[in-house]
Amino acid sequence: MPRLTIDQTTVTVPEGATVLDAARAAGCDVPALCYRQGCRPLTSCLVCLVRDCATGRIVPSCGTPAVEGGRYESETAEVRAMRRSALELLLSEHVGDCLAPCFFGCPARMDIPLMLRQIAAGQLRAAIATVKRDIALPAVLGRVCPAPCERACRRGGVDAAVAICRLKRFVADADLESGAVYVPQPAAVTGRRVAVIGGGPTGLAAAYYLAAKGHSVSLYEREDRLGGRLWRETSEGELPRDVLEKEIAALLAVGIEVFCGQAIDSPDQCESLLTRCDAVVLCCGAVSADAAARWGIGHSGRGLEVAPKGFATSRQGVFAAGCAVRGKAMVVRSAADGKEAAESVDQFLRGETPVGPSEPFNSRIGKMAAEELVQLAAGSARLPRFEPSDPMIGYAASEAAAQAARCLHCDCRKQGDCRLREYAAKYGASPRRFAADRKPFSQDLRHAEVVYEPGKCIQCGLCIELARAADEPFGLTFVGRGFDVRVSAPLGRQINEALQRAAAACVEACPTAALAWKHDGSARPDGSAR
Repeated sequence: MPRLTIDQTTVTVPEGATVLDAARAAGCDVPALCYRQGCRPLTSCLVCLVRDCATGRIVPSCGTPAVEGGRYESETAEVRAMRRSALELLLSEHVGDCLAPCFFGCPARMDIPLMLRQIAAGQLRAAIATVKRDIALPAVLGRVCPAPCERACRRGGVDAAVAICRLKRFVADADLESGAVYVPQPAAVTGRRVAVIGGGPTGLAAAYYLAAKGHSVSLYEREDRLGGRLWRETSEGELPRDVLEKEIAALLAVGIEVFCGQAIDSPDQCESLLTRCDAVVLCCGAVSADAAARWGIGHSGRGLEVAPKGFATSRQGVFAAGCAVRGKAMVVRSAADGKEAAESVDQFLRGETPVGPSEPFNSRIGKMAAEELVQLAAGSARLPRFEPSDPMIGYAASEAAAQAARCLHCDCRKQGDCRLREYAAKYGASPRRFAADRKPFSQDLRHAEVVYEPGKCIQCGLCIELARAADEPFGLTFVGRGFDVRVSAPLGRQINEALQRAAAACVEACPTAALAWKHDGSARPDGSAR
């Protein structure tokens, strides 16, 4: 059995093993997209590169036999740069969105497509959990948000945008009327204390997410009730007061200590709070220069000065968010600020640099042509958007499910299990480095359970190998030449004929979402997990 060294670690591997096998035995995280145990090495993706110390050459580890005395390096700057370039070349041809446009249209960065699939499947408890991961006041925002997410919705290019805001309201209202409102399981108690000043949308959101992270939270509000401008700037018709009260009560159930009728604005009060607490978050609405001076914090003209990322002020342990920083903002923006500020405060309390939530890696299709949108819409419900018969009551459950099924599923069907995305994020690959005119979007829905999107295929060849191993009657093959090569069923056959036995194996092995289940685990028509 050959004995070789990878990054100063010596391992022994069986005869016939590859350098990639040896690297993994040594604990080295060498990326690979076209490799699968049991399949012959295909060396098509070129992201598993390593340096052969004997020759100085960069070689694909999946196709290099392990030999006695071999020495390899897997983490040099040169190797990492070449892996990044290989990933960027693959991304340059990738026709797919990791995250849907509505995700970026939502200031709170909510996973809207997942919520819609859960509603369509009747999984309302799962849907409210999805919503509340990012929006602390969904029943409120379902009524007063101007729905920037819907302006980004691609369904609007087909007929009319999905009724995202009304559906969010439907889920939230169903939860409030359930008799057992959703309360997230808080993280382990940290022993850290945080004071949140201001009980409007920003302060409520900040307090909610901080408490969910295991911190002890005290919420101070100068008025005699929580809600801030939600009481002053909305009417009963826009936001029924019983809905506002119920939602605030549901939010507080995560475990928040509330002090109403307590303004914190004198220097003595400020110092006392900073002495008793590990962090303070100012969510008190528009702040004057005089008030900023009392806190010992700079004022920008619009509001309190904070760092470009993370909402930290110049004063150690003091953060500010919402209208206290912006002067004026949409309610959804204020609530999003509260969530992001909570993330920054949590980072600070854990001894990290407070920078807020990280931006997820995303590959984008960009603007789609009308004929592409028609193809994309082929997998969604073919019915128009309609408003509830009684806008004050909202959708019935069957109406909500039907409207949610209008979602085009713009987001990736393997968002959490795409190895191309995982390694692109790890290596800092840019989808735009080798950008060129993209290929047209297309999808094949003829298989009963599988979607095939050729624009996401990296021609790794794994599905061809697995179909051959399963002795498929027709299977898959490479069709075309040069830059036009693609994976397809042979002899004019269709994908449903090509994958009769190996569909599950091919979907599991596909390193992107070129082959994916039509219904993911959260959205099967019967509500069951795959």
